[in-house]
Amino acid sequence: MNIHPSAIVDPSVRLGRGATIGPFCVVERDVQLGEDCHLAAHVVVKHGTVLGPGNLVFEGAVLGGLPQHVNIPENPGRLTIGAGNTIRENVTFHRALQEDGETVIGDNNLFMVNTHIAHDCRIGNHTIFTNNSMLAGHVTIGDRAYLSGAAAAHQFCRIGAYAMVGGQAHINKDVPPFVTLDGLSSHVVGLNSIGLRRAGFTSQQISQLKEAYRVIYRSGLCWNDILQKLQEDFSDGPAAQLYPFLSTTTRGIMAERRLPPGAVVKLRHVEETMPRIHTRAG
Repeated sequence: MNIHPSAIVDPSVRLGRGATIGPFCVVERDVQLGEDCHLAAHVVVKHGTVLGPGNLVFEGAVLGGLPQHVNIPENPGRLTIGAGNTIRENVTFHRALQEDGETVIGDNNLFMVNTHIAHDCRIGNHTIFTNNSMLAGHVTIGDRAYLSGAAAAHQFCRIGAYAMVGGQAHINKDVPPFVTLDGLSSHVVGLNSIGLRRAGFTSQQISQLKEAYRVIYRSGLCWNDILQKLQEDFSDGPAAQLYPFLSTTTRGIMAERRLPPGAVVKLRHVEETMPRIHTRAG
């Protein structure tokens, strides 16, 4: 245990073996730091926050701040952070809105500079949040999801496991597991094939996911029929995650970016693009 002389640490704080608190940190009452946690300079950990072992928290991060809500509660809930997370500069995590609530961060996640996780969010394991990505309240993120820079999720949305969200995406509905969301259009553009291969999914598993993807986005079936087909035809393997996710959505799912059948891009004739040359009779 190593506490810098300039740090302000409440006497009630529970510090695990090997925990380090850097210069000018503030650690309030009712805080627990697990073994081998490291707080760099100017980190603030508010009361009601628990960090598991092996978390690295970089300069300027604020963990356990009050919820950003028009009616700030007198007794907000808690923030629980798992093990092995990397929390970079100026990241903010907020406690739950209600006293019996909890904002939950899983294990082995990477939160890059300026990431914001609002009240009552639930983050899985092995996720990556790149710079300036933002979650509103009550958002749920599945394991190994990836949010690119400046992506923003509306409150109560869910992003499924292994989903890849492009930069500056506007997420106002659920993002199904295993898909890629284009940042420019905020539309689904297929499976996260590269991420699935890197995660060790077999060719057979990816082929099964492609079949399930076609059922969801390209079969033309109504919603109840889509759910029934997913439940009946994809009851094992990774694709089995799709039915429970889709059947419990309350906001709907993000749409696919696809041209209507028969749509073409009209090309201008070459002659139309050539400059007109005017000649004067001699």
